[in-house]
Amino acid sequence: MLKWLPKPIYNLWRRYFGTYTLDDPRPIKVEAPYTYYLPSQDRLNDVQIGDHVQLLFRSIPHGLKYGIERMWVEVTFIESEHCKGRLLNRPFDTPQLKAGAEVYFHRFHIIDITTDRELPEETVQPQYWDRCLVDQCVLDKEQPVYYIYREEPDMAQEGDKYPDSGWRIRGDYRNVSDDEFEARKHQYIALGKVLNADDSWIHLIDSPIGSAFMKNFETGIYEPHDRVPSDD
Repeated sequence: MLKWLPKPIYNLWRRYFGTYTLDDPRPIKVEAPYTYYLPSQDRLNDVQIGDHVQLLFRSIPHGLKYGIERMWVEVTFIESEHCKGRLLNRPFDTPQLKAGAEVYFHRFHIIDITTDRELPEETVQPQYWDRCLVDQCVLDKEQPVYYIYREEPDMAQEGDKYPDSGWRIRGDYRNVSDDEFEARKHQYIALGKVLNADDSWIHLIDSPIGSAFMKNFETGIYEPHDRVPSDD
């Protein structure tokens, strides 16, 4: 609404009249369970005064560069689910907040924890960051995973943070013309991004190189397959 103002004036207005909210990370976890980490409930319940916790700060009005800033807070008060802390970071794009500001939050707002104490062990949903090649229509949830195979990894580049898993994933193409099939866009992306869209094949993810499976939609079972579509 005010972004037409010169940046210095916009930021000055935000500094004196702006505010912020804390985002609830739980819906993000629901949408991206295989790529988004949240502490377990046991760890959230174990948070104590003096611990450092990370929260999601959303500027109101919207920042010029960041919609959300992840920042650390030192816990200074806890009463059941209600907590208070001192902001440790200097915000980059939230001029209405300063380091040292008092922040009120709930345990569910916490996305990470650091402490000198030994944290409770936790069982969390695995995350999958190794890369794969997948049809864009699967990521867009337009088509379910239909045919998967694992070949010798050959797409990783020097300096890549995560390796190529070798998995190649095709969306349902039973009622797709040859031209439409060949025109499909692909993404070289984290396996977890595919699983966020369709995890019906996760039980096969550790299958060895050379494995191939095609989904039988009548039974819902991925059956072993011995050939790769000709365009691959």
